[in-house]
Amino acid sequence: MSDDTRFLDRVEAVFDEGSLVGDAGLLLAGTLAGRLGLEGLMDEAVRPPAAGRGSGAKILTAVCSMLVGGSFFADADRLRAGSACSVLGFAPVAPSTLGTFLRSFTWGHVRQLDRAQELALGRAWAAGAAPVADRITIDVDSTIAEVHSDAKGGAAYGHGGRLGYHPLVASRDDTGEIVHARMRSGSSQRGHVRFFAETVNRVRRLAPDTALRVRADAGFFSWDLIDKLDDLDAKFLVAVPQNPSVKAAIAALDEADWEPIGYTDDGEAHVAETTLVSARRRGGKPALTVRLVVRRTRLVGPQADLFPNWRHHAVAADIDPDGPDTRAIDTAYRSHARVELAIKDLKAGGLAHSPSASFAANAAWLACAALAHNIARWTARIGRLHDPNRLTVGATITKRLLIMPGRLVNRSGRPTLRLPANWPWAAPFTAALRHIRNLPRRC
Repeated sequence: MSDDTRFLDRVEAVFDEGSLVGDAGLLLAGTLAGRLGLEGLMDEAVRPPAAGRGSGAKILTAVCSMLVGGSFFADADRLRAGSACSVLGFAPVAPSTLGTFLRSFTWGHVRQLDRAQELALGRAWAAGAAPVADRITIDVDSTIAEVHSDAKGGAAYGHGGRLGYHPLVASRDDTGEIVHARMRSGSSQRGHVRFFAETVNRVRRLAPDTALRVRADAGFFSWDLIDKLDDLDAKFLVAVPQNPSVKAAIAALDEADWEPIGYTDDGEAHVAETTLVSARRRGGKPALTVRLVVRRTRLVGPQADLFPNWRHHAVAADIDPDGPDTRAIDTAYRSHARVELAIKDLKAGGLAHSPSASFAANAAWLACAALAHNIARWTARIGRLHDPNRLTVGATITKRLLIMPGRLVNRSGRPTLRLPANWPWAAPFTAALRHIRNLPRRC
């Protein structure tokens, strides 16, 4: 047995240090939440029956727990250990209190929290969390939030054969922020038209002078959706399923219409454009015409036997004389895959589980997870932790800057958080804290 192993056998573990902070990096998130006035905002906007003295501390307890990896009510207890509450700026509540609070939510209270999310997003954007852009692109997608008990309210087996919920998520392409999220039962395929409308109107309220475009995959396509986006005067790129009318439009394209584009070395690809006309519209409106941009691909060479024929992928775009050309539309739509990164990050964090048997409580939990997801991105943007054109990965922020031990001491009358010597990311942490503290404080 080595001397090191003998030493480890002699180490005694005693949980008696009240000045330690297990997740000292939450000082960044707590300071940012304080500068944005999130506790007061939630107190005013969200008022379920079990709010007690206010909702803000309870919601922020869930959010900060998620920021350091929590995905159950019980995980919030780590925020009450040692001197952790000293770096948060609010008094975290017990897991039992948090559970009682969220279980008291009705769908109306979930909508109150949803509205508070919008106000928080507006405060963060005004503080500089989102880069200035001439156009905001919003990607909408759905996902499966899997559960393992049919006692979960609203859980059902969906099209993927898995038990769970089927939430909708709208994320901003350039920052990865969740601008809107909506919990649905596991088998639900409905409500997406209203969700798109709410998302467009929300972004318009937050950034009224910025052009807006929404993207979605073929699972969302319907003429009702296109009609609604047209009524809202929103630019759109929505993939179209290969129904008979689309196949006929593609077949009518002349070979000269196809333009080659870059593809893999063992394949080839082309794009072409035509139009697609709706059969009918509600309210006796005239038929709606959209641009139909089609990409075709196939393999060549030894691998051609895998799919020797052309495979087609069609995207519907709004009619705009000054809009992008065919190639640009195809390229722009393919970036829609970025939404999967935001959803992956969301599900790796707070949405890893849906902890309650109450559907409304789990819907509120999704809203808290979206806020935690966004706070990580606001911390990176305002703290200038990396190039603003680079997407933020929540797990990176958590591991490098938030889950970090510290000791709170009094040094000549000044509270000081002593952190590990030689911490590899000490410099970006210190710089980020300085930038966040430079923000004006919101009441």
